Amino acid sequence: MKILVHICCAPCFAYPHKRLMEEGHEVIGYWYNPNIHPYMEYRAREDALKKYAEIEGVEIVYDEYDFIEYLKMQLKNIERPERCKNCYAYRLEKAARYAKENDFDAFTTTLLVSHHQYHDEIKKIGEELAEKYNIEFYYEDFRKGWQQGKAIAKAYSLYSQKYCGCLISEWERFGGKKKNE
Repeated sequence: MKILVHICCAPCFAYPHKRLMEEGHEVIGYWYNPNIHPYMEYRAREDALKKYAEIEGVEIVYDEYDFIEYLKMQLKNIERPERCKNCYAYRLEKAARYAKENDFDAFTTTLLVSHHQYHDEIKKIGEELAEKYNIEFYYEDFRKGWQQGKAIAKAYSLYSQKYCGCLISEWERFGGKKKNE
């Protein structure tokens, strides 16, 4: 299959990329993350992905950084898990639409790698978008390869972030409201 992989960051892309290639799929990455803040964090993650893509020879589609439009949506509900579900849906909808419009057989996401994300919600949103756009959502629990992805990132000296990326998670991480308050 020709699979579009929505990428949240290079370390999370490493394992699914290797795994899907081993299965014989054509893999093209899709970088769309207007949730990442501040902009220098966004650039650090994008640069790490460009480095990975160059080393591995993988094609990546780089979409716009429409942070303001994303923020307008996200500030409507800042509590977890709703804000996370909204973020997944916002980004994955763009990936599903791109995949459908560009003749992919399926789409998936590296969000399925992280133990910190709401895995079942990502799967549910992916399946709903698959139905909406009439394109397959390739589901696999990539969490089993999280350590392998981190090892690849370390071997390639790729930047690894310290929080999910959104303005609110940054605020929580660096002194704002605690996650369980």
